[in-house]
This record gives sequence, structure tokens and C-alpha cells, in this order.
Amino acid sequence: MKKYIAELLGTFTLALVVGLSLAGSFPPATPLLAGLTLGLFVYTIGTISGAHINPAVTIGAWSIKKIGNKDALWYIVAQFIGAAIAMLVVSKTTGMPHLVVVSSWKVVLAELVGAFFFTFGIASVVYNKAHAHVSGVVIGGSLLLGIIIAAALGSNGVLNPAVALGIGSFNLAYLIGPIVGAVFGMQAYKYLGSEEGGGK
Repeated sequence: MKKYIAELLGTFTLALVVGLSLAGSFPPATPLLAGLTLGLFVYTIGTISGAHINPAVTIGAWSIKKIGNKDALWYIVAQFIGAAIAMLVVSKTTGMPHLVVVSSWKVVLAELVGAFFFTFGIASVVYNKAHAHVSGVVIGGSLLLGIIIAAALGSNGVLNPAVALGIGSFNLAYLIGPIVGAVFGMQAYKYLGSEEGGGK
């Protein structure tokens, strides 16, 4: 149960920070705040749940057999609950950010490519190729890189279906793109970087 609560808390915090930032409550850039928040949670709850705090990451980890069916399902439930609570908090305080939410293949592709690079970095930690003491830096930095790429390609740069719900940027494009990108990113690293995938 603790790992599910950790996922709920982590996703709540990430969605809350992103939502408040987009609503104009924080001066630093939103991608930087998202990367910093995720990096900190890698260090605080990483040993409890793995700090997925993203349904796409959970599905990507499931695709490389790093999480079982039951835990994957409950992680995703906890993540969406956490994001929904964050949405409620933001809407009742600062008000929801005003985002243009388009559903198109361009957005799907942008989110897919961004999530690919994001989860490729995560997989380096999952397969112990990145030292534990820099795991939060690698994962937070990978999120920042993924957001920059996705936004440059034309999406809102969310890369997280639960956070997309929490900030009012949820549709099929922001669901499908990150999930497919996460699976590709994890599988690519499994192939390139792990012994079982044919790497070193």
C-alpha cells in the first residue's frame, strides 16, 4: 500500500507544481520546475515505489518486465487520483491554466518523441547504468530534455497522461503519444544498454 500512496503523492505534487506554474504562480520556467520536482521525488520515494509518478513510465516499465500487472494497474490508478486532486486544488485556488489543447497527429508525434528521450534516460537508471547518487539528476534532466523536444515539435510538452489531466491538457493525443513513446524509449534502452537486450 505504501508504494501506491507514494505514487499518488508524487503525481499530486508534480501536477500541482506544473499547474501552479502554468497559472503564473511561480517565476521559474515550468519545464525546469517539472524536472526539479521529479528529480527530488526520485530521491525521496524512489526506494519505495520507483518514483514513476507517470502512467506512461509505468506502462514503459511494464513493457520491459520491471513491474508486474497488479502493481502497474494500481500505480496508474494512484497516479490519476493524485493528478485529479491536484487539479481540484489548483482550480479552487489560482484557477486552472488556460491551455490550447489540440488533438492531432502532430501532437501525438511530439509527445511520443519527447517521451522517448525522457524514458530512455529513465531506463539507464532502471538498468543500473547510471549511478544511484545521480539518478534524480538523470531522470529530472531527461524529463527536461523530453519536454523541450516535445514543446519544440508542437505539443504542450506534458509527457504524462496523469499530469495532462491535472492541468487540463488531457485528450487522446496526450494519452497515446506519451505511452507509445515510453514503451519505445524503454525498449530501445533495453536493446542498446542492457545485457539481456544485446548491449554490453
